[in-house]
Amino acid sequence: MQQVSDSLRDEVHQAARRAKVAATALATENRQRKDAVLRAMADALLDRAPEVLAANERDLAAGRAAGLTDALLDRLALTGSRLDGIAEGLRTVAGLPDPVGEVQRGSVLPNGLELRQVRVPMGVVGIVYEARPNVTVDAAGLTLKAGNAVLLRGSSSAEQSNSALVTVLRDALVANDFPADAVQLLPCADRASVQHLITARGLVDLVIPRGGAGLIDAVVRNATVPTIETGVGNCHVYVDRAAEFDVAREIVLNSKTRRPSVCNAAETLLVHAEVADKFVPEVVAALRERGVTVHGDERAVRLAEGVVPAVAEDWDTEYLSLDIALRVVDSLDEAVAHIAEHGSGHTEAVVSTDVRATRQFVARVDAAVVAVNASTAFTDGAEFGMGAEIGISTQKLHARGPMGLPELTSSKWVVWGEGHIRPAS
Repeated sequence: MQQVSDSLRDEVHQAARRAKVAATALATENRQRKDAVLRAMADALLDRAPEVLAANERDLAAGRAAGLTDALLDRLALTGSRLDGIAEGLRTVAGLPDPVGEVQRGSVLPNGLELRQVRVPMGVVGIVYEARPNVTVDAAGLTLKAGNAVLLRGSSSAEQSNSALVTVLRDALVANDFPADAVQLLPCADRASVQHLITARGLVDLVIPRGGAGLIDAVVRNATVPTIETGVGNCHVYVDRAAEFDVAREIVLNSKTRRPSVCNAAETLLVHAEVADKFVPEVVAALRERGVTVHGDERAVRLAEGVVPAVAEDWDTEYLSLDIALRVVDSLDEAVAHIAEHGSGHTEAVVSTDVRATRQFVARVDAAVVAVNASTAFTDGAEFGMGAEIGISTQKLHARGPMGLPELTSSKWVVWGEGHIRPAS
């Protein structure tokens, strides 16, 4: 067993070393060439769609046989339209400004010394993720545009899909005179490959986990490589006493049912008591018509038919399914307190025509994204104009919210002098 582990560690570390060489080459590439290869990658994905979709179908068949949930199968599935969207994401990234070389701040000291803080690539970025093969392409495109090499460690459930996608991307890189090792897929059969990646300090510059709470917690707790935490999405919609019912209903429905298996889907609905008598029956009926099971507190159970009595765990659950928790609150203060106790710091929404109430909500709710009179579904890199996203950060250091190109860079200070020396103190 030790020999197997040592061999796997060596395989992961050798991939990281190759990535370092590739990252060095990428750091000096200009925007024109990076954009051209991104467009070539998009074209190649569509040209070779049949082989990618065939590989994905093999994963789906294996997933069904293994009893994967509908939510996980939805995350795993690729279709022609989804592949079109993934390719379009690469083209969008190609059209975005290149962050590398951007001057963040600078000054000229009284002695004439010129200081500039400029954006530079991170170097080697590791991505650990579950089920979603679209992340394979999104991560490759964003890291490449920001001048980085990427090590992709997907889940075994998407092994065939990820392998096919990475083969297409690497072929496009080589055809455009880029190093193939700018994009590498790590072994996924043994979970130890994750541990070897996240402890490859000195070989890997940053690790970003994307997936369920268990995966993210394991990476954050065990990594010796710097990490950016992309948290789970226990997102709330608070319907204030000054909400317009039609607007609130549509926001709740869109937040919950547009795509329930993703992290920006609403998992809890909070309704102000002053409007609960009228709004709760209406929204529950609309949700149930869409196939949603509502898990409600005692007041919600009394107000609407078909509400399942909630248990304590419901308030902390990221369902990723057609389920939602519903609580009636007596005030905005109570809504904010509930979110503070149970929220995951992802996205929180308020629906209200009362400007003072919305400003209070925005100021007091601690989350990466706060939506005012808008669906939680807008928390997405593409919707924010970033093209594809590398993930949604729920931490407070370096990056927070949807992460695009700037979040995949670091910075360096460049000091320009003309023979300047520092006087002795």
